[in-house]
Amino acid sequence: MTYRINHLLGAALASCLATLTPAQERSAPSTEELAKKLANPVAALISVPFQLNYDQGIGPARDGDRWTLNIQPVIPFELNNDWNVISRTILPVIAQDEIFPGAGEQSGIGDIVQSVFFSPKQPTASGWILGGGPVFLIPTGSDDLLSANKWGAGPTGVALKQEGPWTYGVLANHLWSIGGSGPQDVSSTFLQPFLTYTTPDAWSYTLSTESTYDWKREQWSVPVNALVSKVTKVGGQLVNVSGGVRYWADGPDSGPHGWGFRLVLTLLLPK
Repeated sequence: MTYRINHLLGAALASCLATLTPAQERSAPSTEELAKKLANPVAALISVPFQLNYDQGIGPARDGDRWTLNIQPVIPFELNNDWNVISRTILPVIAQDEIFPGAGEQSGIGDIVQSVFFSPKQPTASGWILGGGPVFLIPTGSDDLLSANKWGAGPTGVALKQEGPWTYGVLANHLWSIGGSGPQDVSSTFLQPFLTYTTPDAWSYTLSTESTYDWKREQWSVPVNALVSKVTKVGGQLVNVSGGVRYWADGPDSGPHGWGFRLVLTLLLPK
């Protein structure tokens, strides 16, 4: 299972690196500036994170585990002199085993979550950076156990502030199912409060949760994440390398329990 994820990650990285051009390697902002932009979900920075997560203790018997590689391209567009539009995509590639007794192994892609943020280029008078727009659930899962088999839509928004080395704020969305063949309707709220401290040499320390409330089952899932990251160069390509742990503070009996970990490699393509 680990080999499949490593193979998928290697192939995806090779494909992205092959598309880089000398124009994309020209003079860029300082690494500290890039690190602060990465802490801002609606920054005008093209980035391609490859986020690998491992979770365990899944299922009523707590003997299942899951590897999830989230491919998360972030692409900003200039709408006019005052506004940007930021596309944020999450495509999960999953390998899981025994998520409930007798389930066996599954591997493939999960459902895409596509967000579009309309964000003013300038912060508010009090320094808040804002963004909002629609979010969509697209049932691209390659297996019934990797997909909700539902189309979904709803609102998303982000509010954050950057003061000196600190970045703090919250990203949120809500998804309702609007069709599809899945047996269970979707109504879920996602909340991601975050706090990041960035040093002058582009080290960042982040504490966040990625909590989801399932309104149909009336159940929270609450992983708490602690990450350390560094902006650097690999062969002339700017990257951000992150690693850390997470702890599942709450969740359903069928969800992950205990500790997991996260590794992230982000390709940076500053304009």
